[in-house]
Amino acid sequence: MKKNKLFFFGYLGLLASVMVGTGEFLIHFAPGGFDAEIPFGYFLKVPESSLTIGHFLLVPFIPLYVFGYWHIYLALKPGNKKLAAAVLSLGIFAFVIGGIWVGSRAHLGVTVQVLQEAGVPEITDKIMASYELHMENLVKLLRVIVLLISVCFVWAIVKGGTLYPKWMAFFNPILLLLIVFALFFFARPIGQYLAPTAMNVAHFGLFTASLIALKK
Repeated sequence: MKKNKLFFFGYLGLLASVMVGTGEFLIHFAPGGFDAEIPFGYFLKVPESSLTIGHFLLVPFIPLYVFGYWHIYLALKPGNKKLAAAVLSLGIFAFVIGGIWVGSRAHLGVTVQVLQEAGVPEITDKIMASYELHMENLVKLLRVIVLLISVCFVWAIVKGGTLYPKWMAFFNPILLLLIVFALFFFARPIGQYLAPTAMNVAHFGLFTASLIALKK
C-alpha cells in the first residue's frame, strides 16, 4: 500500500507538469520568436483564444504539484527526514508563488494586446513597470527557491539512505532548468518549444526520472 501511494503521488506530480506545462505553452509560445523591443511583446503574437484556453487548462492542475513534492519527500525521508522536509516545504512554497505568477500571465497577455491597440505608451510603460515590480519579481524568487530545493535534494541523495540511486541527484530541478535554457540559446529549434514552459519541463524530467528510479 505504501509503495502504491508513493507512485500515485508521483504520477500526480507528473500530471501537473504535463497539464500546467501545456497551459503555459499555449500562453507563452510566440510563433516566430520573441520581440525584445516591446515589454512582453511576444504576447502580441499569441491568439487571445490560446491565452484563455491555456489559463483554464493550467489553473486546476497547479495544486497537484504539492502531491508531486510529497512523492519526493517520501522517497528522500528514509535517508534524512530534515532534508526531505526542507524539499517538501520549499516545494509547496515555490508552487504557491509560481501559481500566483503563472495565473497572471493570460491577463497580462490580453493587457499587452489591448494597450498596443490603444497606442498610449505612457500608460503602457506605467502598467508594465507595475507588473514587473509586483509579479515578475515572483518568478525570480521562484528560481531562487528551486535552487534551494535542488541543493537539499542533491545533498540528501549524496548522503545516502534514500530510496533513490545516486544518479538521481543529476535530475535536480535547477540543473534541468538550466539545460532547458541552454537548449533555447544554443539549440533554438528544440529550445524554443521548451523555454516557454521551462519550469514545467524541468519538473517533468524530475518526476519521470523519479518514477523510473523507484521502479528499478
